[in-house]
Amino acid sequence: MLRIGAVAAGFTRDLEFDLSRVEALIRHGRREEVQLLVLPDAALGGYLTDLSSPSQDDLPPALELDDPLIAKVIAMAGEMVVCFGFCEADGPHRYNTALCVTGDGILGKHRKVHQPPAERAIYAAGNEFAAFDTPVGRLGMMIDYDKTFPEAARTLAVDGADVIACLSAWPTSITNRAPRMNEDRQSRLFDLYDRSRAAENQVVLVSSNLTGSIGGLRFLGQSKVVGPGGDIVARTWSKAGIAIAEVDVRADIETARRVLHHLDERRPEVY
Repeated sequence: MLRIGAVAAGFTRDLEFDLSRVEALIRHGRREEVQLLVLPDAALGGYLTDLSSPSQDDLPPALELDDPLIAKVIAMAGEMVVCFGFCEADGPHRYNTALCVTGDGILGKHRKVHQPPAERAIYAAGNEFAAFDTPVGRLGMMIDYDKTFPEAARTLAVDGADVIACLSAWPTSITNRAPRMNEDRQSRLFDLYDRSRAAENQVVLVSSNLTGSIGGLRFLGQSKVVGPGGDIVARTWSKAGIAIAEVDVRADIETARRVLHHLDERRPEVY
């Protein structure tokens, strides 16, 4: 059995505040005996504040992989597998990046591939989806808009990922905001994509998201753990917290694939 935690929480431009919140969430997860903890995108430094006309000045603080703050998160993780997002500096380029770590170091890295229009002028795009081995099994990662594209999760599943962590900074609609968050178009899509990507690939999907507001953006929360049949087994709704689920990953995947094995039944030659 694997004990999974999907985090919904708010983060800011204050890196020391963010680091202390990450530490508190890891402590909470450890008390709950969580083995895989998935924090949101932009957990160190927060997300953009404006998606209508963002500028380089709006970027979160950029960190290189050997930054002392990254090292502190690695040390905090200890025996736990922890995924978190931040703005990565690589020479002149800035990437929206997710890392998967334990106390032993970095297990996997993903740079956001699919970018909404607002991000294209200020973030460079990643160019790969690849699964990787961890102490809790083979994982893959996506970052928010990546999950809109079925090919992203499918590539990770074909590469052997049993669990896909999707780290998000997913706001309510910026063009047609609903009076209630659960009626918002983006709220419905966020859940739809989470459940669809899990069900069509018959994998476990762990979806984390920001909460609260940054600038003019209000974030959905709705972090959750989704089983390989598309069923939500734990969720936070719109509030901050950790959705915790105990999942027998291999058994649940084998059950889902017993009669209909989607990956084996693909017809790539006709797509």
